[in-house]
Order: sequence, then structure tokens, then C-alpha cells
Amino acid sequence: MEKKTETKEYEFHGGSLNGFMMLAIALVLWAAGIYLLHVAVTLPDDVSPVLYYVAGVVTLVCALVCSCGFSMLEPNQAKVITFFGKYVGTFRKNGFYWINPFMTTKNVSLRARNLNADPIKVNDKAGNPVLIGLVVVWRLKDTYKAIFDIDTDVASSGQTGNASGARMNKFEHFVQVQSDSALRQVASMYAYDDEDSHSKEITLRDGSQEVNDMLTQKLNERLEMAGLEVIEARINYLAYAPEIAAVMLRRQQAAAIITAREKIVDGAVSMVKMALDKLADEGIVELDEEKKAAMVSNLLVVLCADEPAQPVINSGTLNH
Repeated sequence: MEKKTETKEYEFHGGSLNGFMMLAIALVLWAAGIYLLHVAVTLPDDVSPVLYYVAGVVTLVCALVCSCGFSMLEPNQAKVITFFGKYVGTFRKNGFYWINPFMTTKNVSLRARNLNADPIKVNDKAGNPVLIGLVVVWRLKDTYKAIFDIDTDVASSGQTGNASGARMNKFEHFVQVQSDSALRQVASMYAYDDEDSHSKEITLRDGSQEVNDMLTQKLNERLEMAGLEVIEARINYLAYAPEIAAVMLRRQQAAAIITAREKIVDGAVSMVKMALDKLADEGIVELDEEKKAAMVSNLLVVLCADEPAQPVINSGTLNH
């Protein structure tokens, strides 16, 4: 059964208005405030301008407030909104909006991102050092956990001008560190190659789908606490470490030679049997056990030799 995790994320519903409407209101307020101040300055001396001054200042302050809350949101982007430190929801509506300027917003991207991790040296199940790398496709899933459960403060990174990009870079670094940890764990669960050709054990080299599924599972277990989700993880580089690469290559070559020899011997034995049966069935020549043994020996030498056999013509007769 799939494990259900609790989330504190919820949608933001209050304090947002259509941006174009608020832009028009802000322009009207600016014009009204300037007009009221102008009227206050040009009033006759026998009329008190205090009321006009107060109304003009109040109107300009309102215009200033209305001018500070404009926000534009593209598809697959979100804003995490807090009000004096309290989380009040995640805003996901696409378009041009006005949000209460007294609320603090943190922009995050919900789009899928790639991480191409450099190969690292790990030990497989058999203890052999191997170089293994992976590609991870991930995205932000839970904005509350991503912002408040891990450290994404960009104030000390010197990139406050591009806070959203700096914040996503911190997420990527978090994914990279956890990817290395998960990759080491998964690599230690499987052998690089199957030393026993008759074994059905999954290996790193030929069990790609099963290994990738396990890698995705382990990554999601680690990244769930950060509100991140791995869509796909796959191994894109796999090789023996340089210190044992030459030895393992010779072992693979020896295994290939043995397999080839087994097939050659099986084929040679079947051909010898067929030759003996053919001679016996058609009565071409009668061979005793000693002659059969000699014939079998010669045929096996010819069929299993690495080099072409040199024919020798015997013009003598067979002695019964």
C-alpha cells in the first residue's frame, strides 16, 4: 500500500485582485492625489487648505500601496505567501494579479528539471569498485515543505536580485547530494555483472529497468521531506574503475572464450555422431571400436581447432 504523507500546503484565496483593474485604480488614485494637492496649493487665502492636503496625502498613500502589489505568474510557477511570518497559502493562478503588498511572496518553479550527475566511484554487491553516473528528472511538488522544511534562504547567497533562480539552485544542490547517496545505496544492492551465466540475478549492466525503478524509489524516499518529486531516474554511465578495468576485461574475455568453446564442442560432438550414424546406416565402411575412437579423435581435433586442418591423403587400405 502506498504511504500517504501529510502536507500543510493549501491554496491562497484572499488578498488578490485582477491586476489590470488595480492598475487602473492606482492610476486614478495617483491622478486624484496630485489634483487634490494642486487644489490645496492654489486655494484662495481665505479658504483653509488643510482638508485638501490631508485628502491628497491619504490618496497618494493609497495609490502607493496599490502600486506595490502587482505580480505576474506564468504556467507551472507558484508563489508561497506569508503574512508577517505566517504561512497563508500558495498562489498558483496564471496571469496578472495584484496581491496585498503587506504579504511576503517567494517565487518557486513547478517545472520539471534535469540533473546530470557526474560519475562517482562506488562498490557493487561483490565489492568491485565501479564508476556510475545517473540522470534525474525532478520537480517541486509540495511548496510548503520545499520552502519551510529545508534551508532555502537566499539572503546570504548574494543573489537576492534573482531570488527565485537562487532558490531553485539550492533545490538542485539538495537533489544532487541525495542522488549521490541513493546511487551508492542502489549500486551496493546489485553486482556489476553476472559471473555465473546461468544465474537469474539482476545486475547493474543488464537489469536497467529494475535498477532504475529502485533508484527512483530510493530518491523519492529521500526527497519527500523536501517536497520534491523524482519523475524519472536512470543510470547513464557504468564502467569498472580504472584500477580493475583491465583485470575484469580479461575475465570477461575468458568467459566469452569458454562460452564459445562450449558451443564449438557441442557442435563438433553432434557432427561426429551424425558422421558415424551416416556411415553405419549406408554401410559405406565397417569400423571397429578402435577405428571409431581414432575417427572421433581426428574429427574433434579438426572441428575444434583454432586453425584450419591440413588434409593428409591415405592411399592405403583398411585392415579388418
